[in-house]
Amino acid sequence: MEQWRCLVAVVEEGGYAQAAERLYKSQSSVSYAVHKLETVLGVNAFTLHGRKAVLTSAGDMLFRRAKQLLEDAASLEGAAHKASAGWETEIAIAVEVLFPTWLLLECLDQFGKESPQTRIEIYETVISGAPDALQRKQVDFAISPHIPMGFSGELLPNAIHIIPVAHPDHPLHQLGRELTLRDLRHHCHLVVRDTGPMRTSRTATVDVAQRWTVSNITTSLGAACRGYGFAWLPEEKILTELAEGSLKPLPLRGGNKKIAPMYLIFADGDTTGPGAQRLADIIRQRLRDLSGES
Repeated sequence: MEQWRCLVAVVEEGGYAQAAERLYKSQSSVSYAVHKLETVLGVNAFTLHGRKAVLTSAGDMLFRRAKQLLEDAASLEGAAHKASAGWETEIAIAVEVLFPTWLLLECLDQFGKESPQTRIEIYETVISGAPDALQRKQVDFAISPHIPMGFSGELLPNAIHIIPVAHPDHPLHQLGRELTLRDLRHHCHLVVRDTGPMRTSRTATVDVAQRWTVSNITTSLGAACRGYGFAWLPEEKILTELAEGSLKPLPLRGGNKKIAPMYLIFADGDTTGPGAQRLADIIRQRLRDLSGES
């Protein structure tokens, strides 16, 4: 494994000296490890171009397979550590901001009573934020309407209903008729910024001339309640504002509700620790109770 690790480091760092620095080894020991690997396998992983070592076609194949081997080994070691140590000391989860906050907090409270020694790291994400956290192995699992490529997700009960709203005194409500997307284009659209590094325009529901993009759903909600614009917001999160009359659903032609299914997605189901599995079970069961499922 150490020879494979040296090979990968040489490729990724661009040379033996840089690889030695990364691995905290001498340059000669890194060079010897790679040379021994080549000898045992009977292939040349590198060819010299001047002073620079360049991968051969065989070396490129070895590099790709070695990376996978090292990742698998690290994953196996992590699983073994969790199995021997019991429940994790820290669990990280990514949760789409559309998901009911009160429900998440209740689940965390129940889990905390069962495992008070476990710390929880919560990433509140928008659009591609949760998929990115999964792909970077930043979290143990995520709750998101988007399943990243290469992952599988479990559909959770109780999909999120998202509705377009504005203050009752907003000009859109004064039209006194069903609204079209053309009507919306003349007014400020309040959207929440995608938290993923490769931000998309999917938070924008309609193309408008004026848009306020904020980082927090609470800011968008506050702006809508003050009449600054219209927004698509999860119905469950604005029940109080709807009841008090500070927000009113916009009567969009063709229906004004969007359904956002939520998925529970593990970063790696084979190596997920017992603590993360238990927290996921609590969330599943709470949602089943709310939906009336057994």
